Amino acid sequence: MTYGIIRNCNDAIEGIEGSTLSQEQKNELLGQLYFLRAWRYYNLLKWYGGVPIVDKVQEVTAESVTPRSTTKACIDFICNDLKKSSELLAPFTQNGGWTGKDLGRVTSGTAEALLGRVRLLYASPLFNRSNDVNRWQQAYDDIKASIAVLEKCGNGLQNFEAPGNNAAGWAKLFSEVEGNKEAVMITLYNTTASTSAADYSKNNPWERGIRPKNTLGNGGKNPSGMMVDLFPMADGKRPATYGSYTKLETSEYTYDTNPESPTCTPVFMNRDPRFYRTFAFPGVHWHFKGDPRNDKNNNPYDGSSYELWNYVWYTSEKDRDDIESGNTYGADNLLDNVKGLYIRKRSDDLQVSSNPRYQYSQENGFTYNANPYIEIRYAEVLLNYAEAACGLAYAKGGDNALLKEAVDRLKLIRQRVGYTGDCGLQANLESDPAACMSAILYERQIELAYEGKRFDDCRRWLLYDGDGMGGGLYTDDLPASWKLTGWNGNTCNWLGVVPLNGQRRDNIEYRVRNDYNNGLGGNSWPVGDASKNPDPLKDIKRPKALDLNEDISTSQETLKEFYDTYLIRKKKKGDSYDSNKGEYKITFYPRYYFLGLNQGAQGANSAVQQTIGWGDYNNGGANGTFDPLAE
Repeated sequence: MTYGIIRNCNDAIEGIEGSTLSQEQKNELLGQLYFLRAWRYYNLLKWYGGVPIVDKVQEVTAESVTPRSTTKACIDFICNDLKKSSELLAPFTQNGGWTGKDLGRVTSGTAEALLGRVRLLYASPLFNRSNDVNRWQQAYDDIKASIAVLEKCGNGLQNFEAPGNNAAGWAKLFSEVEGNKEAVMITLYNTTASTSAADYSKNNPWERGIRPKNTLGNGGKNPSGMMVDLFPMADGKRPATYGSYTKLETSEYTYDTNPESPTCTPVFMNRDPRFYRTFAFPGVHWHFKGDPRNDKNNNPYDGSSYELWNYVWYTSEKDRDDIESGNTYGADNLLDNVKGLYIRKRSDDLQVSSNPRYQYSQENGFTYNANPYIEIRYAEVLLNYAEAACGLAYAKGGDNALLKEAVDRLKLIRQRVGYTGDCGLQANLESDPAACMSAILYERQIELAYEGKRFDDCRRWLLYDGDGMGGGLYTDDLPASWKLTGWNGNTCNWLGVVPLNGQRRDNIEYRVRNDYNNGLGGNSWPVGDASKNPDPLKDIKRPKALDLNEDISTSQETLKEFYDTYLIRKKKKGDSYDSNKGEYKITFYPRYYFLGLNQGAQGANSAVQQTIGWGDYNNGGANGTFDPLAE
């Protein structure tokens, strides 16, 4: 499919160049096409390394086969396309960007931002095993230069001057389209019903997917306990109980995750403002426009006053004490459709966006949704800038001025959500490149959570094993030339992070304590019969749910008392177990850093080589010969 779209781009480029359109019209269209072609090649390159470069329409013949180009050749090709795109689109977009019916088209700033992302990818340890300073210099120069272009295109940190309570301004940017400075590369959606006409109906399913069942959503998405526990505390520092990012200072706020400890801390206590807009938990407002209540259910709230109370209970002691048991039941008619915690990020929350972009009905709940998806945010560009500056400082042997540039970008991102002063960033980030890079990757994990960026970051920085060769746990038939020589031979050790290989991603839930009916309750609730509510806490007065549009410093203490009295944290199965109850853990083999081609791709192109580490379908399954690290 990707090469089909590349062919479409090539076809359009050739057709437009040979057309009778004015040069101005040609430039406007060609600028967008060069970007789209570069975008497709970038998405191939980050998975496979070098791929066949096809820059013109080929004849459909058996002889039309193209071998893989080197990764460097592909990088150069992509960057040249992006430079052409930026130059051609400059007259049309460097006066504030597109408006009206053209809103959402790529700009010269979009091209420059993607150029920076590509340069950063090539400078990262995945491709840059020796830590070549020239690659970092190129990434730094291009990303720094992109800032002025982006500003001319109208980009910046959205709602920077209006952080609101608990990062309300940050939460709002994910639902804004017109005037959204954050949106460097954006996908627009609509509320058009599906029709037989292609491309008319483009609905965003995210809101429906993340909302709990008692809102008439699809039931929600569960964050891992690892993700919940790593978020910073209110002072901007990592929780002391989180055992990774050890080069970063720990918070003075208590965050005890041991359910047996008398100081076990509810997940919501004293967290980074973005925590409350990224996750939902028992005892928080999460409003929407609609009413899920009718005579066929026991849903308790209208959308304009909706509170999430998703604590759980079990129907037997055996299930209650079993991490694997799925026989969980939740309050407020969630019953067996409950999640322990919910992902809230990118929600079209009625309290931050008074005119939601979804359509809602009692028949279908959250249906057609026009909320946008932002692929490249301005905040990511700042994070890329920080990473390139820090990477260059280290590759040069030290440069505190560059490290200060990096830290200043992190401060901007944190100031947008309400931090002041040093923004919780420790002083040695401006002198220690390893600590600074650790802080940058930590900030990326927080700021860009659930935006599809983390897996790429883990691959770029070899975070599964630290050395790209298995870290001593796993081995593949890979060349010695792939050995990491930069970053002291192991990025994880250099950064102070725990490799992902060997870790599990379990979940968290809050269940009713054994003091209350032994933590047990019923499994059904006849509609309309309040006396048969199966909730063992049905007669307990709940505290005020956290209203995120208010200062929650007092209400979180009251909610904590409720948790301490009635609820207990429980680890819930995330990753699976084998038939002998053995834990499955993350197992990322070294060859996974660069994917192999499937049989269909090799069968369609007899000239294409298989990637090293993968069986070659055109050569009897022998080890592939294409080296994505060779120049």
